[in-house]
Amino acid sequence: MAEQYIVGVAGVIAFLLGFVFLVRSWGLSKLKKAASMEFPKESCVNKNGNGDAEGEGVGTTEIIIVGAGVAGAALAYSLGKDGRRVRVIERDLNAPNRIAGEGLMPGGYLKLIELGLGDCVDEIDAQQILGYTLYKDGKDAPISFPLEKFQSHVSAKNFHNGRFVQRLRKKAASLHNVSLEQGTVTSLLEENGIIKGVHYKDKSGQMLTASAPLTVVCDGSFSNLRRSLCNPKVDIPSYFVGFLLTNCKLPNEKYGAIILADPSPILFYPISGTEIRCLVDVPSQNLPSVSNGEMAHYLKTLVAPKVLPEAYNSFISAIEKKDNIRIMPNKIMAGAPHLTPGAFLIGDAFNTRHAITGGGMTVALSDVVILRDLLRPLHDLSDASAICKYLESFYTLRKPMSSTINTLANVLHKVFSASSDPAMENMQQTLFGYLKLGGFFSSGVSAMFSGLCPRPLSLAFHFFVMAIYGVGQLLLPFPSPKRLLDGAKLLWVASSVFLPIIHSEGIRQMFFPLTVPAYYRTPPKGKKI
Repeated sequence: MAEQYIVGVAGVIAFLLGFVFLVRSWGLSKLKKAASMEFPKESCVNKNGNGDAEGEGVGTTEIIIVGAGVAGAALAYSLGKDGRRVRVIERDLNAPNRIAGEGLMPGGYLKLIELGLGDCVDEIDAQQILGYTLYKDGKDAPISFPLEKFQSHVSAKNFHNGRFVQRLRKKAASLHNVSLEQGTVTSLLEENGIIKGVHYKDKSGQMLTASAPLTVVCDGSFSNLRRSLCNPKVDIPSYFVGFLLTNCKLPNEKYGAIILADPSPILFYPISGTEIRCLVDVPSQNLPSVSNGEMAHYLKTLVAPKVLPEAYNSFISAIEKKDNIRIMPNKIMAGAPHLTPGAFLIGDAFNTRHAITGGGMTVALSDVVILRDLLRPLHDLSDASAICKYLESFYTLRKPMSSTINTLANVLHKVFSASSDPAMENMQQTLFGYLKLGGFFSSGVSAMFSGLCPRPLSLAFHFFVMAIYGVGQLLLPFPSPKRLLDGAKLLWVASSVFLPIIHSEGIRQMFFPLTVPAYYRTPPKGKKI
């Protein structure tokens, strides 16, 4: 009864705040229409995707893309469909073999469809995922993605990253105005402060130069070019230790699993009809060595006892399998661009978040959609300074999706990781209890988690209501001095987790984008074609 009262109070406050946010969102959408950053298709260079823009030299590259991963290949295809002459230089055109980029959230899948690439998840044994189940202390909380308003094929998609990337590359290469070549870009070609192209080594090791009015760098989280294009402050709070399980089924079909264990969370999700990916989050300061057997011992003794009973035998077998254990750093890097005429930075080379929510590809594809739409009305890319100033709006327009997913991922990792601090444990219990309430509370968080509700205000709203719920739980059945102190500590810890992450994302761009002058940038007037 008391819990229902707390939920009721939180619900009333939620309704009032929701009404305020709704009014603000309505005003924002009206102003967005006035600012009109979505351009009509007829203003594009060439919408048939079958050749060069009239009036420009045949074979002249307009845009160089460095990297043909998810962001690079998707951007190459979308720009090629708009008639741009695109040259893609990728370090290795063989299928990537990674333990990252295996999950595409529903919001990311919708962006993939918007780019005309929805069929890239076909014929790769992609698995349909409808949500995740959270496990803690023998209890579970199913978190379903709010997919009721969408067609049945819309869901999260899990797959082998290499298969997906190769499908994207094949689509890009199918356009005759897009060229893909294997080469290692060593540096940007700069003249008088303007990037004119790149220096790169081809497959034979010969040094070559490629020139274009615009160079887009999206060469991944290990980028060697980003230092001249942004201010990279990389934090690695943990590593994912990943391996594949076979002959294993999770308790809930079409649902992944997240186990809140000590010292850190464990993830399970299918990536094919016969394989389950397991990712064990290991704090950076405690990473055992794989080569000397310490990692296998760590997984068997500390992690295995906490995995799901259905997965235990497969878990042990996977650890014992030779060369099955792989390690990936979980990098966190807020986007801090240096505006550089002639060059642009997107994807994991520019901005990363903790991989625990699998939101990276959703952010990348959202960025590709925004950049494509910004470039559509530009017939002439020769005025690098004017183009650079105009594209500054990208960094504000991307914030709804990127900041929502970034903040949620980084906050959830901190909360999901075990701590000796009782206040942090209370916060973990609060989050688990809040999600277990189901209905509006669970669906609201899962909508943001899935990329279907890219709204920073919704994130702040749920954080506030969750805090009320958590403090109310601690005060039950009667608010004693100790309980009041515990409630105050919970609020302090919650704020110390949430607010620094919000600050790193940029409070003004997240919550007050209409006050950012770059938001209203219009396409520069170039020469007519």
